[in-house]
Amino acid sequence: MPSANTAASGRPNGFANRINLQQYVVYFGFLAIFLFFAIVLRDSGFLTVRNLSNIVLQTAPATIMAIGLVFVMSAGEIDLSIGSTVAVSALAAAVTMNDYGLVAGVLAGLGAGLLVGLLNGALVAYVKLPSFLVTLATLGLFAGVSRSMTDLRSIPVTNGTFTGFFGSGAFLGIPSLIWWTAIAVAIGHLIYRETRFGAHVLAVGDNSRAAGVSGISVPRIRLTVLMISGGLAGLAGLLYAGRLQAAKYTLGETDLMTVIAAVIVGGTLLNGGKGSIIGALVGSLMMGMLNNGLILMGLSVSDQMIVRGLIILAAVAVSLREKSR
Repeated sequence: MPSANTAASGRPNGFANRINLQQYVVYFGFLAIFLFFAIVLRDSGFLTVRNLSNIVLQTAPATIMAIGLVFVMSAGEIDLSIGSTVAVSALAAAVTMNDYGLVAGVLAGLGAGLLVGLLNGALVAYVKLPSFLVTLATLGLFAGVSRSMTDLRSIPVTNGTFTGFFGSGAFLGIPSLIWWTAIAVAIGHLIYRETRFGAHVLAVGDNSRAAGVSGISVPRIRLTVLMISGGLAGLAGLLYAGRLQAAKYTLGETDLMTVIAAVIVGGTLLNGGKGSIIGALVGSLMMGMLNNGLILMGLSVSDQMIVRGLIILAAVAVSLREKSR
């Protein structure tokens, strides 16, 4: 029986065989970068358990956002607003929690992310505006909202239950951030690979007109994937607030490039129709490892941004080449 991805795209198995090698590039790249830093930084603490654990913990919010972006990009759309969604969600959670308690704060944070996704999705799906322009606009809009919510002040998060559950705590000896990452990846992978919804997302990204003719509600798929992205960005905001024990308008503002790089390097095509949740996880860890290694090597923030930009350019070139086959 053909896989969901094959059924969704309607392409013969020969096409899948031709691109099969490309989906493993991220794993080879991850191994190569790891070995490079392991050799070059062998005396700088790169291979210590503490440093490797910090890489995983620091990349948890980006990995969560990357899962949502895999769905969005697989449907042929883009979400540039995830960074500002993180800040709004974290601030909404912190402010609400201080006034109304833990449950209300969590619901406010997740609800803020979902509302941003709903706004983006409605404008893209039903007003038929390009997702690039819509999410670019909401990126600026909610960046301004997050700045005005607290007059640029940081809001402390002092609820021990919240910080333990979403950031600094552990369960069975495993940090809560790793649990959140594992759960999100497992559920995202299951939905993406094993459900009709996942197949429909790929079908819309591969050929939206053909998907509509076959009975798939293209607007509903576009709305849903952008809400998933917004909701997961909201969760990432809670993880930031929990780990840092504070919420501020700057949270998430530098994550967009990292998340896009992780998703594209992980095997998701820029124009839709193919993607990988596991690849995005590895891509996110690779970007985190790259940042960590470059810091230990003494490179500046600007140098790190240059390296990330070059990686994105290379990944986009590979993505567009695969799409044209």
